[in-house]
Amino acid sequence: MNPAEQTHAAKLIGAIGSRAQLSLNGKWKYIIDGYETGAFGFMPVWKDAKPKSKSDRLEYSFDASPTLWVPGDWNSQDDKLFYYEGRIWHRRLFEIPEEMREQRLFLYFDAINYKAEVYFNNEKLGEHEGGFTPFNLEITGKLRDGENSLIVAVDNRRRGDAIPSNVTDWWNYGGITRDVRLVALDSTFIRNFHFQLAKGSANHASGWVELDGEKLPESVEVELPELGLKESFTVDDTGKARIELDLPGLQRWSPDNPKLYDVTIRAGESSVSDKIGFRTLETRGMELLLNGKPMFLRGVCYHEENAVRGGRAWSVEDAKRFLGYAKELNCNFVRLAHYPHNENIIRLADEWGILLWGELPLYWGIHWGDDQVLENAKRQMGEMINRDRNRAAVIIWSICNETGRTEPRNKFLKAMADHVRSLDDTRLVSAALQPDKIEGTGKKVISDALGEQLDVIALNQYIGWYDGLPDACKTSDYEVRFDKPLIISEFGAGALFGFHGDKETRWTEEFQAWVYRESFPMLERIANFRGCAPWVLVDFRTPLRMLPGIQDGWNRKGLVSERGERKQAFFIVQEYYRKRLE
Repeated sequence: MNPAEQTHAAKLIGAIGSRAQLSLNGKWKYIIDGYETGAFGFMPVWKDAKPKSKSDRLEYSFDASPTLWVPGDWNSQDDKLFYYEGRIWHRRLFEIPEEMREQRLFLYFDAINYKAEVYFNNEKLGEHEGGFTPFNLEITGKLRDGENSLIVAVDNRRRGDAIPSNVTDWWNYGGITRDVRLVALDSTFIRNFHFQLAKGSANHASGWVELDGEKLPESVEVELPELGLKESFTVDDTGKARIELDLPGLQRWSPDNPKLYDVTIRAGESSVSDKIGFRTLETRGMELLLNGKPMFLRGVCYHEENAVRGGRAWSVEDAKRFLGYAKELNCNFVRLAHYPHNENIIRLADEWGILLWGELPLYWGIHWGDDQVLENAKRQMGEMINRDRNRAAVIIWSICNETGRTEPRNKFLKAMADHVRSLDDTRLVSAALQPDKIEGTGKKVISDALGEQLDVIALNQYIGWYDGLPDACKTSDYEVRFDKPLIISEFGAGALFGFHGDKETRWTEEFQAWVYRESFPMLERIANFRGCAPWVLVDFRTPLRMLPGIQDGWNRKGLVSERGERKQAFFIVQEYYRKRLE
């Protein structure tokens, strides 16, 4: 295959954790390619060549190169790469166990930021664009005896026609930032499945199973041992089976009772298992209903960063740390901003009973009129949904954050809302909007035309920080021109932990606490108010925040510092949510 030929990843394999696999995590060799010569010319790095004699000229060597840990970003592992944006080649040599060699084999990447080109044994397998969603590529029939060479070129440069675009308010961590796996599957296997309560039903589940292979079985079997259920469903000519199944005696999943059921699906010799919670979601006027009951979302926003260790968060231990902070705050909801987060935190939220908002980085500066950008957005959204479609914790798909209002933007985002519903109609669609000011008054209006496409209205508001001082909250009111539930998806203020003064001194913990004390009574006056998510749980790195001695490259709006220290505002939010529990 010509290395310049563009190829793409195969359809996503679901329930990846339950598949037979070999971890390819660990130390990978790396070569910096600032001039992008590694794919062509006199230095084709992807060929992983070795000198045949002492007179051979070769101007690179993976064997003599340094290493990076995978998963991991390069910024936090090597000082000279802290600000680096460009291409880096990564190589991993590995042997394939004998018991795997007769099966269909796939390389599965949980995420690479941003653009990846994957080469296996001197052949280009494919490409993937998008820094936060998984993809997989098949390597069946391409194996060597002994060591196999996997090379991944990673490019994290920002582009105007990318998602996100040129400017973001978080750190652009580059690298193979999540797990890498070699997955072994049967010749015909269960590629993915969807199994949830049907929309509007308390005990009837529906969904589908998708098979991949030439010899399709006549049926698939779905089993829920705890409910004593085992039923078969017919496979059609396309390899899909439709599932319709009553679940008598079902305990529905909720934050108070995060009940998960073992579900096993069999098709011929292939089987896959998962733990799935079942719950219903809907809106009724201004009410947000979980299992038919009104709920209030006691939330917080979170960026995928382990500041204590440094770099991108990715592990189960990272997830436990940060969802632990949320639990301590009395949260039942976390907004995972501003991109799809890793699967470990999604699955832990399922186990712990924490509701989640997942979103795509359709953010500042998107090229709304570009059809290719729209197709890229649809694909990335599809990858997130296909990974997380069976997670009860995920209740909201958000299609954008803080986007300027234009007709091309409205058309683009309507297409995104329609696309989301075509893939998953069991969850709610939202987007983080901004209000309009009515000059000369304290009133703000939420009237963005995008609201017509949403199930839940969400609003980023910063009265007391970007908009006046905290006292302005006393005379400020919001009018929501939609008969829909409202979530305040961002609010708050910056503070440097340990910096104290009177409450009118900006950047002090006292000023931040003042903003929160004034904000909650203002929000309670909004008729549609059904939840909020302060910005943000933990201080995080961003190149936009450079005030010396205060920010130093950190967004300081965290309720917790980058060292895990709780600020005064943490306890104000904690107490407000405690009272909301009563």
